[in-house]
Amino acid sequence: MGNIFWLAAYPKSGNTWLRAFIANLIANPTEPLAFDAWLQYATDEADPELFTKVAGRPSATLDIETLCALRTDVHAQIAARARGTVFVKTHNLTGNYAGYPLQNWTVTSGAIYVVRNPLDVAISIAAHFGISIDESIDRLGSQDVATANDDLFVGQILGSWSQHVAGWVDLESKNILVLRYEDMREKPMKAFGRVARLLGLDRDRGRIERAIRFSEFSQLQRMERAGGFREASGRGVAFFRVGASNQWRERLSRDQVERIISDHRALMQRFRYLPAGY
Repeated sequence: MGNIFWLAAYPKSGNTWLRAFIANLIANPTEPLAFDAWLQYATDEADPELFTKVAGRPSATLDIETLCALRTDVHAQIAARARGTVFVKTHNLTGNYAGYPLQNWTVTSGAIYVVRNPLDVAISIAAHFGISIDESIDRLGSQDVATANDDLFVGQILGSWSQHVAGWVDLESKNILVLRYEDMREKPMKAFGRVARLLGLDRDRGRIERAIRFSEFSQLQRMERAGGFREASGRGVAFFRVGASNQWRERLSRDQVERIISDHRALMQRFRYLPAGY
């Protein structure tokens, strides 16, 4: 078994927040870790430098099929250069694209997957990518969606929200921890405590509470306002925008809610996201 431990989620679902918690938990600092310090504890699979090094030319010049062909080698290099377990953030769905695996399972030891109510994801996606909510709903329901490939991030294969969630949570491996975003907000000690147990760092309750406090959403917002955050979209919208649950109750029309439920009913029911009356 390998040493990559994936921190996976559909975009705007909480794996950046998870990465902040893990970094603060492992480092056990006396004040919140700066954004750049996270890189010592969790890398990003979409880092262009990783693919540029393997390809021998800038990753932004590569098409999506070529990027996917390089992925297993990129993952192998991440694993080889790490000392022990390495946490790697990814938005890729599981499976293959154009015949190429999106994860190198020979160097993988497990994953933490964060799932968030698609009714709220639709709102966050719209704000982050500068599109309408109706366009966002279309994206969540389409199996032909990938992120842009540019100088900041390598393109990743998303698929639909349901396709993404089902692929990760139904993996046969027993070493997959699934967290609900809503539980991370409403029951942080219970949710993040599960992560701490997985990491073998659950004996010191104060340490866990401190890592939760140092990575809470309001703290990340203050840090972004003070110095920016490289993963922001560049469209004048903060990356750590609101982070609240149940925004959809005030932002979505009944027709929009019904469209999302029509596309994702089975998994919404499985994760207790179906509103009463639908």
